[in-house]
Amino acid sequence: MIRKCLFPVAGYGTRFLPATKAMPKEMLPVVNKPLVQYGVEEAISAGLNQIGFVTGRGKRAINDHFDVSYELEHQIAGSEKEKYLSCVREVIQNATFSSTRQPEMKGLGHAILVGELLIGYEPFGVILADDLCLVEEGEDSVMTQLVKIYRRFGKSVVAITEVPREDVSKFGVIAAEEIEPGIYTVSDMVEKPSPEDAPSNLAIIGRYVLTPDIFEALRHTEPGKNGEIQITDALLKLARKGRVLAYKFRGLRFDCGSIEGYVAATNYVYQNIYSKNPK
Repeated sequence: MIRKCLFPVAGYGTRFLPATKAMPKEMLPVVNKPLVQYGVEEAISAGLNQIGFVTGRGKRAINDHFDVSYELEHQIAGSEKEKYLSCVREVIQNATFSSTRQPEMKGLGHAILVGELLIGYEPFGVILADDLCLVEEGEDSVMTQLVKIYRRFGKSVVAITEVPREDVSKFGVIAAEEIEPGIYTVSDMVEKPSPEDAPSNLAIIGRYVLTPDIFEALRHTEPGKNGEIQITDALLKLARKGRVLAYKFRGLRFDCGSIEGYVAATNYVYQNIYSKNPK
C-alpha cells in the first residue's frame, strides 16, 4: 500500500525574485491555482492522500492554503464568488496535511531525509511542485503512472523524459536498459553531467516513488557539489543492487522553476484547460 506523498518546498525560488521575496514560489499561480495545488491534486489522483510538506522559513502560506479560511469563506458565503473555492475545498476534504521544517538548504536528498519523520517506514511518492505535469483528460496522471509501475515491481521508480544533449547539465541523467516499452532498469545515475560525460539523454524530472530503504541510503550519502546531498547519489546505491526503475511518462512537463517554463505553462493551461472549463 502506498498512501503518502512528500513535497519538498523549502527552496528560496531565487529565479523569480523579487516576486518570491515574501511569497513561496510554490504559491505562484498558473492561471488561478498555485503550483503546489496542481501537485497535490496529482498526488490525490494516484491515491496518495497523506500529504507531507518539508518547508522552510517564509513558507507558511502553503500550509494556510490547505486550511479553512473562516474570514474569507464567511465574507463570500452565498455569493457568486463562493464557487471559486470549490476546487481547493475538495482537495482539503480528500487529503490530510502535515509538515516539518528543513533547517538548512542542503539539497533535495537532505529535504527528503528530513521528511522521514512524516513518512515512516513505507513507500511514498515525491513531487517537486515546480515541475508541472499535465495529461489529457481521462488519462492517468504522471504520479498514477509511477504508482502502477511500483505496484508491479516493488522497486523505486523515477520519471524520465528525453532532453536535448545540450540540456543534460540541468538534470540527473540515467544509464539504463529498457525491459519493456518505456520501462528501464537503471544501472547508473549522474547529477547534472556535462554533455560529453552524460550516459544518455534520459533525464529525471520531479516525480518519484521511493521505497523506504532510501532513507538509509541518504544517511550514508556524502554531500556533493555546494555541500548538498543529492537524491541521485542515494538512488545510485539502490540502482547498483537492481532496485531502481525509470519510466518514460506519458504527458507534458513544464519547468515552472524557470520564467520561460512558467509562462509556457500558464499559456497552455489557459488555452487548453481553463478556457474550456473556468473554475
